[in-house]
Amino acid sequence: MRDDTRCVTKLPVDLEGYDSLTIPVHRASTIRYPDANAFATRFERGADGYVYGLYGTPTHRYLEYKITELERGARTVLAPSGQAAITTSMLALLRGGDRVLIPDTVYGPVRDFAMNELAALGIEAVFYDPIDLTALGGQIGGRTRLVWVESPGSVTMEVQDVPAIVAMAKAADALVGCDNTWASPLNFRPLDHGADLSVEALSKHFCGHSDVLMGSVTVRDDALGYRLKAAFGRLGIGVSPDDCALVSRGIETMAVRLERAAQSAGVIVDYLRAHPLVERVLYPPVAGSPGHAIWKRDFAGASGVLTFALREDAAARAFPALDRLKLISIGASWGGTKSLIAPTSVKTMRTANPWTGADYLMRLSVGLESAEDLREDLERFMDALAAEAAPVQQTA
Repeated sequence: MRDDTRCVTKLPVDLEGYDSLTIPVHRASTIRYPDANAFATRFERGADGYVYGLYGTPTHRYLEYKITELERGARTVLAPSGQAAITTSMLALLRGGDRVLIPDTVYGPVRDFAMNELAALGIEAVFYDPIDLTALGGQIGGRTRLVWVESPGSVTMEVQDVPAIVAMAKAADALVGCDNTWASPLNFRPLDHGADLSVEALSKHFCGHSDVLMGSVTVRDDALGYRLKAAFGRLGIGVSPDDCALVSRGIETMAVRLERAAQSAGVIVDYLRAHPLVERVLYPPVAGSPGHAIWKRDFAGASGVLTFALREDAAARAFPALDRLKLISIGASWGGTKSLIAPTSVKTMRTANPWTGADYLMRLSVGLESAEDLREDLERFMDALAAEAAPVQQTA
């Protein structure tokens, strides 16, 4: 064998006795087959077989199995983002003429997808009040194939009655999908409550370090899992094994991070509720938040993501005051080690019920910093708001 051939020829490495505590990263676009017949029959290897890099490597399989275990499901399919997990699932399950019911509080990009891509395919998207079960019951008609749930709701944190919604959907022969990103399966398991699909934006609590984009969809039924896996493959949806390894690593500390973030969030919530410039705190563990009783009944705990509304006069001055923050960064997403705040407009993202009150709400993701340091940072923000409101003293 010549040297240039040696450079590209694979050598076997004995793995006997090698059992690493970490997850090996298997990178591959091409899978090598032992003979021509194995290649010709490669698609007979089953849903967990290895046929091409797009359909997964052992690194992908580990993460799929781990998420399936946590969700108590039958199968998990990975996607390049939480948004992709939702949209590709909808594309796989819906056809022209079908109807999908989507909560009015859904993640904004999902609303945009439904109003544009689904509409272009002749799929009717109806936005419903997330906590009005009577109204929802009247909207589940013969063409409804999927009822989507996001609980708590994006920004405004409404907790939905998933078991009741599942009962109504099943009576109409419709599937139920749930965006479970706020809670993670450590605090709520949609499949245990009858949902057919549980979606996670793995970029958030699972990864936990703000450096990966990935999503997952886990199903209760293996046949539905095969259907989704095939559709994801046909659409060319795949993820990086390196990113899978990072998410797998993040899972190992997820329980600890969630507990710490929730504890710190409790300190911050107490501070915000007592502040005269804060009109309302939206956080499921707080009595008075929409769906608090359902959260108490169904959830095992909370995350560190909450929303607060400023008094309307103060909200108008929020943007320059936010620039006074030194520790909390302004940015989207949540679930990372570092705290984030996102001033979010909700008026333009409501159609079932118009939003009244201050347009911009403050969504806060509490990270792993000291709760007291975060409280002091928020005091800088509040002091800036108060200073803007104070009248300028005139000199003689």
